[in-house]
Amino acid sequence: MSAPTAPGAAIGILGGGQLGRMLAHAAEQLGFDVHIYTDEEDSPAARVAARAVVADYHDHAALAAFARDVAVVTTEFENVPADAAAALIAAGAVVHPNPRALAIAQDRLEEKRFFAANGLTPAPFAPVETLDELRAALALIGCPAILKTRRLGYDGRGQARLESDRALEYAFAAFNGAPLILEGFCRFEREVSIIAARAADGAFAAYDLCENEHRGGVLARTNVPARCDPAIHVEAAAEARRLMDALDYVGVLTIEFFLMPGGTLIANEMAPRVHNSGHWTIEAALTSQFEQHIRAIAGWPLGATARLCDAEMENLIGEDAARWAALAADPTARLHLYGKREARAGRKMGHVTRLKR
Repeated sequence: MSAPTAPGAAIGILGGGQLGRMLAHAAEQLGFDVHIYTDEEDSPAARVAARAVVADYHDHAALAAFARDVAVVTTEFENVPADAAAALIAAGAVVHPNPRALAIAQDRLEEKRFFAANGLTPAPFAPVETLDELRAALALIGCPAILKTRRLGYDGRGQARLESDRALEYAFAAFNGAPLILEGFCRFEREVSIIAARAADGAFAAYDLCENEHRGGVLARTNVPARCDPAIHVEAAAEARRLMDALDYVGVLTIEFFLMPGGTLIANEMAPRVHNSGHWTIEAALTSQFEQHIRAIAGWPLGATARLCDAEMENLIGEDAARWAALAADPTARLHLYGKREARAGRKMGHVTRLKR
């Protein structure tokens, strides 16, 4: 165990999006400087950081220079190339989460296999690389089913629902030869997510299970606590701990589950980072998920995760952000805008949290 990172040091963040921006705010409150590494010009996180480097994630020379300037490096989105994290480690940087966690989360097939190997229950799944494999997988799993790219899909992108075998050729061709996975469709009661943190010494803390609603494949609303038996929260936290221990994970990790009618939890996916469904923790928990992540990667004690009150978080997607003036005037709303220059359909522009006392 190395000594905790002292205030005044620099924390490096790979990625320049809104999660990096909110991590930077949390790090600043604990006395750290933040250096952003991103391939995006004028990113939301870079505009609030002490320093920003704009370079390719495969530029090992730039990564090595970045590593020399920071005490620890983390990631704000899971599709940072795992070899970028490995290059930083080779350059002497401490990197959390580790490259293995990133690599597993970036491949839906490996993620499902990892879930099953560690006692979680995923939906039925099968790898698909050819049309014949798709036919065989669909015969085994049945309809409806979801055909997904193994890599780079998020917010409903990179997937197609199959209601029958009549359009198999068309659906398969639409993915242009990308490696795929077929997953069984889950007729769930609700989607829930657990946000948890693990420290380098194995200390663990989880937030209350929250309940999520999606619109067009994008998270639209989160309510906490989730409407479920308290035993479900205990089970979800235990499953998160098993995964994090297996990965020797340091930082915040999120697992999304489908809660089935009989109370079974089906593990859908994990995010090795802070998560959209945890934004409520900024106002409604003793320690926000962002501060918790900084504490964990810096080697500080984990903060308390107690929920202060019930809460509802609404995402502001695309033109929803045009409501900012009315939301700013609403005394019940806690408004967060991400500083993105352009509102586009499906783009997360901010969020608003309402506390329920």
